[in-house]
Amino acid sequence: MEWEALLCPERIRKYRGPSGSGDLRTEFEKDYHRIIGSASFRRLQDKTQVFPLDQSDFIRTRLTHSLEVSSLARSLGQNVSEEILQNIKDGSFLPSYKADVCDILQCAGLLHDIGNPPFGHFGEAAIRDWFRGHMPLLRWEGRPLTEVLTPQMQADFYHFEGNTQALRLVTKLHYLVDAHGMNLTKALLGTIIKYPVSSLEIDKTGGDIRTKKMGYFLADEKIFQEIQESTGTFGRRHPLAFLLEAADDIAYKTADIEDAVKKGCISYDQLLQELRDFRIEEQDEEYRCLTELLSMRYKRAVEKEMNQPRSNAVQNWLVRVQGQMLFRATEGFVTHYQQLMAGEYTYDLFHGVSGTMMLEALGDIAYRYVFDSVPILKLEIGAGAVFDFLLEKFVDAAILYDSGKPMTALQEKIMSVISDNYRAVYHIHAVGKDETQKLYLRLLLVTDEVCGMTDSYAKTLYQELGGIR
Repeated sequence: MEWEALLCPERIRKYRGPSGSGDLRTEFEKDYHRIIGSASFRRLQDKTQVFPLDQSDFIRTRLTHSLEVSSLARSLGQNVSEEILQNIKDGSFLPSYKADVCDILQCAGLLHDIGNPPFGHFGEAAIRDWFRGHMPLLRWEGRPLTEVLTPQMQADFYHFEGNTQALRLVTKLHYLVDAHGMNLTKALLGTIIKYPVSSLEIDKTGGDIRTKKMGYFLADEKIFQEIQESTGTFGRRHPLAFLLEAADDIAYKTADIEDAVKKGCISYDQLLQELRDFRIEEQDEEYRCLTELLSMRYKRAVEKEMNQPRSNAVQNWLVRVQGQMLFRATEGFVTHYQQLMAGEYTYDLFHGVSGTMMLEALGDIAYRYVFDSVPILKLEIGAGAVFDFLLEKFVDAAILYDSGKPMTALQEKIMSVISDNYRAVYHIHAVGKDETQKLYLRLLLVTDEVCGMTDSYAKTLYQELGGIR
């Protein structure tokens, strides 16, 4: 792969600003303004990161998490660009590319979760589970949908991913000027595609990180192929996608612990002990020093007579952890640079890099103290009821929508609840399609609508349509 193509500034729809406008921004800087000015980005402020419908102004939402990932990704872009220019000395990487890489990664951080449904990662699982359970029961002209839809159409729902929805959202659903969505640069679109395979090409056990999940829907295959051709990736992962993933890992694994301490899910003392006890025989000197630094931060907070020394210690310590992991992610990129550029690297940037055990420890602790805790499990059970209800109502109506077949008054009302923009996009792409393709697009219309909901709206709509006061 070549940097000139990887940093492709072209857009799906050719765009040229007014001549003499005095706009000196690069195409990637324009992407940034398109993103932060969008309603889809604003909705992230009411979407769950870890704690659904939390009323605290401290606990992170998808919006604040995305801002943190954006910042970390930009930092990684700066680090890696300097390494390429000063040490790797790849002549194809021009000095001007550094600013482009930083801008692309900053934008990618803002976008990486923009397609996620309400109620966090549980929302993705709820959509997958619902379709796996209901697809054989749904009927079209007397036949189960499993006999009507193609294997890839079905697999798109069985393996539903927020990351895949993000590509769909920014290229189609953000209907502002036309059906090209935000019409972002192809370099940015290539960066947010973490898994450049279809739902039929997923291979979770093959050892290649790019095939762990699907990266595009069948309905968006043409756009995916155009991005691949323009960036020269051709089924390989864009090198900047590795940096985006590393920034996400650093952000959520440190933030989840900070939020958990603030919520009282785990105490400072429990955290310190868990870190000391984590795979003791595998701990290296860097891990032990970083662990003991948490204790030192607490002692310093006590000496300074902080009001909440334990909480303060954790917050300050996690900033240090982030800095250390940024260094290690940079090291991973530089070490495997040739493989990354050839599209042959199959792991994340922390694989095999010393000093990254801390991220594993934080992930393990967060899972046991937060994600597997009774309060979170109760909230997810409640969220499951919301998804089951909404999907049942919307899919029942969408199957008959625009089919020429009679609909009940209730089904027509249900369809009128769906976003005008999303319905308009459906009609644009349904032109010239056969009945099976249109049926598939109508099911996507339902997932488009559900994923576009905030936590609060999904809960309110569930109560309103279910007659709950």
